[in-house]
Amino acid sequence: MASIRCCLRGVTPSTTTASVIRSFDGNIIKHRAFRPPNPYILHRYLSTIKFIKGRECRAQVDGRDYEAVIGIETHVQLSTLTKAFCSCPSKYGSHPNNNVCPICMGLPGCLPVLNEKVVESAVKLGVALHCQLSLKSKFDRKQYFYPDLPKGYQISQHDVPIARNGFIDVDIPMEFGGGHRRFCITRVHMEEDAGKLIHAGNDRLSGSFYTQVDLNRAGVPLLEIVSEPDMRSGVEAAEYASELQRVVRYLGVGNGNMQEGSLRCDVNVSVRPKGDLPFGTKVEIKNMNSFSAMQRAIDFEISRQVTLHQEGQGDEIVQETRLWEEESQV
Repeated sequence: MASIRCCLRGVTPSTTTASVIRSFDGNIIKHRAFRPPNPYILHRYLSTIKFIKGRECRAQVDGRDYEAVIGIETHVQLSTLTKAFCSCPSKYGSHPNNNVCPICMGLPGCLPVLNEKVVESAVKLGVALHCQLSLKSKFDRKQYFYPDLPKGYQISQHDVPIARNGFIDVDIPMEFGGGHRRFCITRVHMEEDAGKLIHAGNDRLSGSFYTQVDLNRAGVPLLEIVSEPDMRSGVEAAEYASELQRVVRYLGVGNGNMQEGSLRCDVNVSVRPKGDLPFGTKVEIKNMNSFSAMQRAIDFEISRQVTLHQEGQGDEIVQETRLWEEESQV
């Protein structure tokens, strides 16, 4: 078992959970950024990098500090009247499989025609994020099979994105330590969305009796914004996504509603010894429908990975995709 030492100002290794709660007048438990979901208990959460009322909390395993490394892939659905490559309306909430045509269904012999409003929106967002714009760009096929992808491939951009090498400035709230952070943007590229799977009897594949496919969303234009792995906590990641939503809404390129799926964030999380350059094994987290859920999901995943290192089971961290369950907080 690895030796563990919690480094929190005012908290010693012998401090009990009850005294920790008393020493901060209940702020740790009451604060939304520090709501420990079951089955994890308080002392494991003290292992995670957090900023609570200006106090830094981090873990040491065998005398080494661990830090989180977080990058985010954000998909922004554009508020265009029609889809990316056909004239079908891209209206949200229509009757299932009503806004479809041979092009977005991927029938043989159909040729896509690019919606120029998609390019205009991409240029607007690229300029707002201080990116370098590509005067010449192209689309690529991303081949993969999924039931809601009728063509068997997605039209996206791979090696020549419309914009790259940008940044976004974020002010961290004072209750989380304050300060100004700049997060770099790797790329912004255009692509089309896939359809939607509806699991009957349950909102998850597990426990559902059958699955239905709604292709209304297939072909809806998206912009994917890929960040550099510059974030170090769930707070920073949530503030980054929130600022990105404000930019999207200000420009008018999308409504940014996470509840409708108009703004979706896939978060990659890993931990490494503080000061080391190589990244740890990353884990992707999906299914987060609010910024607070994103923050809790990231904090939970950081705590899970740090706990495995504490128990000498770091090899059990594998590259995988995990879903966040808001009800059970895991």
